[in-house]
Amino acid sequence: MSLPSFSSIPQQGDRVVVGLSGGVDSAVSALLLKKQGFEVVGVFMKNWEDDEECNAREDLVDAASVADQIGIDIEAVNFSIEYQQRVFSYFLAEYQAGRTPNPDILCNTEIKFKAFLDHAFTLGADWIATGHYARVRRSEQGTELLRGLDANKDQSYFLHRLSQEQIARVLFPVGELPKPEVRNIAKDAGLVVHDKRDSTGICFIGERPFKEFLGRYLKGHSGLMQTPDGKVVGEHHGLMFHTVGQRQGLGIGGAGLPWYVSGKDMQKNILYVVQGHDHPALLKHEVILEDCSWIANSVPQNDGLSARLRYRQQDIACHLSVREDKSVHLQFDQAQWAVTPGQFGVLYREEVCLGGGVITAG
Repeated sequence: MSLPSFSSIPQQGDRVVVGLSGGVDSAVSALLLKKQGFEVVGVFMKNWEDDEECNAREDLVDAASVADQIGIDIEAVNFSIEYQQRVFSYFLAEYQAGRTPNPDILCNTEIKFKAFLDHAFTLGADWIATGHYARVRRSEQGTELLRGLDANKDQSYFLHRLSQEQIARVLFPVGELPKPEVRNIAKDAGLVVHDKRDSTGICFIGERPFKEFLGRYLKGHSGLMQTPDGKVVGEHHGLMFHTVGQRQGLGIGGAGLPWYVSGKDMQKNILYVVQGHDHPALLKHEVILEDCSWIANSVPQNDGLSARLRYRQQDIACHLSVREDKSVHLQFDQAQWAVTPGQFGVLYREEVCLGGGVITAG
């Protein structure tokens, strides 16, 4: 749907629809907006049908309790069909192709800032808000996505595929705050979720072993584990169950340095493994990014750039060039460990998140 026109600067009295997840971050976001004079409405998004797998029932109860304490209305909306079609199908297809996807990034793009955004405007929203640790900067030139001020909680990596249209309508109330202060605000306000543990991992997998979950949907085919020079050292039970850099669960005996996954041959069904954390096969000086998305709608200039090739990683200086097929070639002065196809490479210029793409090769 096309979004209604709006003032580019939030004003007191504007209606803000907040995604209330049942956690402390979104709860404090709603509380702060209410105190700032906005008209606040909560929406709880159900994205997965099996409540037992992702604690949706408990989260809904917590979200409703927070809404009651703050004094706002809340609506529960079921986006599970959209999630299955736009996120989970992608998750399975990527694993079947031998890659290691990050469904949280697609969930943000397709559900939290698309399906939810569209629904919010049917409720008369001027803005939407979430509990992400990120910031936006608005100017006549457009809207920029900035890192959250708490470097330990910054979530701009997960938001890098948002468009100008999406990010222009979003407020991130906790993006300026450190996480301990967010918990203190919740505690001082008596919110029931002030000490609730942060959610980790992928909702739909829950507490079960990953291999068990994935095996319910995809069939693994056994094959050889071998070194890059052709020495067979074991057998795997499905390439989809392994990722580059993996150490645990390989089942390779013997003395010497630990073994790591260094790559996959999907056509021959071979899992390549090497010994030693710093083996040359695990180190890459360049990567290719495809399916790139840029927040400013254009490829960034090649100056002062840094990148993250996974969420929990320090920024690394990089040099960018665009190839004929519109993919992006990134080069690094310092070799990067365990570059993983299917993950996202995200580019920054200081505090500004510029966008990124899917890692396809190193």
